[in-house]
Amino acid sequence: MDIKNPYDSPTTFTLHRAEYLVAFAVSIVLILTHLGEIRWIPFFALFAYIDLIGYIPGAIAYRRSKDGRIPKFYYVLYNSMHSLITCMVVVGLWLYFIGPEWALLAVAFHVFGDRGVFGNFLKPFGLPFEPVADPLYAKLATALRSRSASVDRVPAPMADEAAVPVGGAGR
Repeated sequence: MDIKNPYDSPTTFTLHRAEYLVAFAVSIVLILTHLGEIRWIPFFALFAYIDLIGYIPGAIAYRRSKDGRIPKFYYVLYNSMHSLITCMVVVGLWLYFIGPEWALLAVAFHVFGDRGVFGNFLKPFGLPFEPVADPLYAKLATALRSRSASVDRVPAPMADEAAVPVGGAGR
C-alpha cells in the first residue's frame, strides 16, 4: 500500500491518514509547547536516523536500478525503520540509557508525518519502492467507486465469498 495504490476504498484510506494527522498535530503541539526544552541535536538525529537507515539506501538503489527492481532488503530496511514497533524500541532504549526528554518527539513527528501528510505506509514487496500508479489498482478503485455509488448500503458479499469459511480456507 502506498499513496498511489492504497488498496483501501478512498474514504477508508483518507480516514486512516486522518488518524495519523491527528497524532502528527499532537506531536507539533507538544514540540511548540516545549520548544525551549528540546535538545535540537538529538531531535534532528532522532528524526534523521529513520530515513538515513530506512529510506535513503533504498531510494538510491531504486534510482540506480535500470528496471526499478531492487532487493527486498531495502524494503525490509524501510519497513523496519518506519515501524511503530521499532520506533518504540528506540524510544524505550533512549529512555533507559539516556532518560526522558522532549527530543524524542522527533520520532513521532517523523513517522506520523510520513503517514498522515504524505500517505507513506509500510512498503509491500509487490510494488515499486517509490510510489508509481499501478494500472490494476486504478481498475480496482474505479470498480469500488462505481459499486459503492450504486447502492446506499454496504454491499453484500459476492456469491463465492459467502461460501468461503472464515480464514479464507479453500482459496
